[in-house]
Amino acid sequence: MRELEILFLGTGTSHGVPVIGCDCPVCTSTDSRDKRLRSSIQIRTPEMVIQVDTPPDFRTQCLRENIRRIDAVVYTHSHTDHILGFDDLRRFCDMEEKDMPIYGTARTIADMTRVFDYAFSGNFRFRNYIRPAPHVIEGPFWLGDTEIIPVSLPHGRMDTTGLIFVRGGRKLFAYFTDCAAVPDEVVALTAGVEVLVLDALRYVPHPTHMSVEQALAVAAQVAPRLTYFTHLSHDLGHEVTEKQLPDNVRLAYDGLRIYV
Repeated sequence: MRELEILFLGTGTSHGVPVIGCDCPVCTSTDSRDKRLRSSIQIRTPEMVIQVDTPPDFRTQCLRENIRRIDAVVYTHSHTDHILGFDDLRRFCDMEEKDMPIYGTARTIADMTRVFDYAFSGNFRFRNYIRPAPHVIEGPFWLGDTEIIPVSLPHGRMDTTGLIFVRGGRKLFAYFTDCAAVPDEVVALTAGVEVLVLDALRYVPHPTHMSVEQALAVAAQVAPRLTYFTHLSHDLGHEVTEKQLPDNVRLAYDGLRIYV
């Protein structure tokens, strides 16, 4: 096994693709790579399984990939398309009879405690139900032998948490979803990473997400070995878009596995 195995559970924007009631070429495409559930990834290391975000499609994603173990969950932010699958974590607590470590910024944990009060209040902490163990991200932290460096990324009226994964002192992987830009100080911190994943919603500029052009500019600054775009809208057909990208920049798709 390589140091990291990254599985893209979903690569779509908040609407998902196909979009309800849309007959555009991407929504009606027969290419399986154009079928995009809401964005999340799972990372496997030699020691543990780390889930990043639990979107509304989380149960479907777990069944599709036959996921049977999760050791910790890290949340990038508290928008509904990244948290509403939270309740499906109860099955993983039940199977292993354990609490589930939950990592997020103070704002993210506060939002989740409000939305999922039944789980965090302690009034319903039955053996076979979800038992979250919240941890507030205040700086770099460790899960197993993996150091995770959080970075703040602008996303409209809130910031999201970008994640840089480091093992043995090597920056292996960075995941920057849901952001309107990557600040210069984050670019400098990320420089030299092997694989970079960036939000790239569409070609047309958007107030809270990066466009393809913006994401390409960030990729050129960071200069990783490979870059993948995620959180993709139905404006981007997989085959057509990839033909227009540099050789070391690809579109992620649901079910894609990469190894670092």
